[in-house]
Amino acid sequence: MNEKVKIKQQSKNYLFWKRFFDITLSSLAIVGFSPVFLTVFIMNRFGDNKGPLFYKQVRIGWHGKPFKIYKFRSMVVNADKILESDPELYAKYVANNYKLEPEEDPRITRLGRWLRKTSIDEIPQFINILRGDMSIIGPRPIVKKELEEYGDRVDKFLSVKPGAMGLWQSSGRSNIPYPKRCDVELEYVDKASLAFDTKIMFKNIISIFKRDGAY
Repeated sequence: MNEKVKIKQQSKNYLFWKRFFDITLSSLAIVGFSPVFLTVFIMNRFGDNKGPLFYKQVRIGWHGKPFKIYKFRSMVVNADKILESDPELYAKYVANNYKLEPEEDPRITRLGRWLRKTSIDEIPQFINILRGDMSIIGPRPIVKKELEEYGDRVDKFLSVKPGAMGLWQSSGRSNIPYPKRCDVELEYVDKASLAFDTKIMFKNIISIFKRDGAY
C-alpha cells in the first residue's frame, strides 16, 4: 500500500500577500506591455499568422478547477485538431512530454516561432493572473491528460495555484521531461513561501534572457 502523500497547508498570511502581489504585478505588467500587445496584433494582422490574437486552451488549475489559459497565438487556427488528425505525430507528441520540435511541428507559424523563442507568447497570462486563475509563481498549469504523470500525488500538485513562472521553468523548462518534472514541481509545493517565490521569479527572469529550454 502506498504511503499517503503529505500536503503542506499554506498559511492565510502567505495566500493574502501572494494574491496582493499577483494583482499588483499583473496590473502593472498589462499596462507596461500594452505596446507589445499592439505590436503583436499588427504583426498578426498582416503576417502569416492571421486569425485570433489569443490562443486559449483549457488547463487544470487550483484544486482541479479547469480554466482557459491565454497566450499570443503562435500556431495556425485549429492547431489541436490538426495535431490530433495525425495519429503518428500525436503519439510522438505525447511520448515527447507533450511537445514537438519546432521544425517538425506543422502547427507553428513563422511569427509563432519567434514569439515562443522569446517567451513573448506567455505575456497574456498576466490576464489569467489578474483574474485569479493563476499566480505569478507556481507549478506550470497542465492539460488534463498530463495529470496522469502525477499518479497518487496529483492532489498535492493541485493544492497550489498554477503559475506563469515556476521552479520547473527556472530549472531548465523543456530540458526537464517527465517524470523528473513532477519531482521539481512538487518540490515547489513543499517549499512555497514569499522568499522562495521571490527567488524563483528572479531565476525565471534570468532563464528567459538565456532562453533556457524555450521552444
